[in-house]
Amino acid sequence: MAATARPRRSVLYMPGSNSRALEKARTLAADGLILDLEDAVAPDAKAEARANVAAAVDQGYGRREVLVRINGLNTPWGYADLEAVAASGCDGILLPKVESADTVRQVETLMAAMGAPEPTRIWCMMETPLGILRAEEIAGASARLGGFVMGTSDLAKDLHCHHTPLRLPMITGLGLCLLAARAHGLAILDGVFLDLSDADGFAAACQQGLELGFDGKTLIHPKTIAAANEVFAPGEAEVTWSRRIIEAHAEAEKAGQGVVVVDGKLVENLHVVNARRLVALAEAIAVLEADMLAAESA
Repeated sequence: MAATARPRRSVLYMPGSNSRALEKARTLAADGLILDLEDAVAPDAKAEARANVAAAVDQGYGRREVLVRINGLNTPWGYADLEAVAASGCDGILLPKVESADTVRQVETLMAAMGAPEPTRIWCMMETPLGILRAEEIAGASARLGGFVMGTSDLAKDLHCHHTPLRLPMITGLGLCLLAARAHGLAILDGVFLDLSDADGFAAACQQGLELGFDGKTLIHPKTIAAANEVFAPGEAEVTWSRRIIEAHAEAEKAGQGVVVVDGKLVENLHVVNARRLVALAEAIAVLEADMLAAESA
């Protein structure tokens, strides 16, 4: 699937040290998974987690997008993590606390030496003030780059700011990363929501993320998957309208016209581009959900 059309409504963190959770993930309706070797794993469990994740990736997760978050290369575990998963066939390797383009290029070089398949992307956690300030530099660092993941918890810690419903203290950082990602054709995922008892707050955070332009939400618990999937999926009416304006604009172009009016609304090429994106996303979601259903029935 193209990066812009691949469903990323819900991307769930899974601790690499918990083999039962890694197996359970095969039955969850998340669009993607982040198999975590970093924050979710205690130092004395790093080696076990690495082996668990390598084995889990080898077994596969159907059409779900699978990222592996490794430890930083400046830690005792990062190089071994990368070596274990570079050629595993995972969709991407997620780097923590990226603060420079050099970090991306270093990992790119190591991945090539370790036999990483060409489709395996590099993803970057954007979670420090310096990383945010260098977002554009990082976004353009490599053709292997697949996307950004916002680490809003770490960012809030470094900013000394509060977690507020509207996230006003972090809007600048979110916006800079969104601009950099879109300028370089990258996917971008919103940060996690920490209060698992606040379903309404979570839904509002997803809606804000959608309105800002994120592709989806990173999650810390399976019970939030359904809400994220609902918010970040194009609605039926939105898809129907998109198909209508694509067809109407195509007819107008045949008649030598660059614009067309549909239900009193002016439609030009920029609207059609976004309509095609939404239709492609809806179709990709349908394929992914059909694959999950088939796997459950097997």
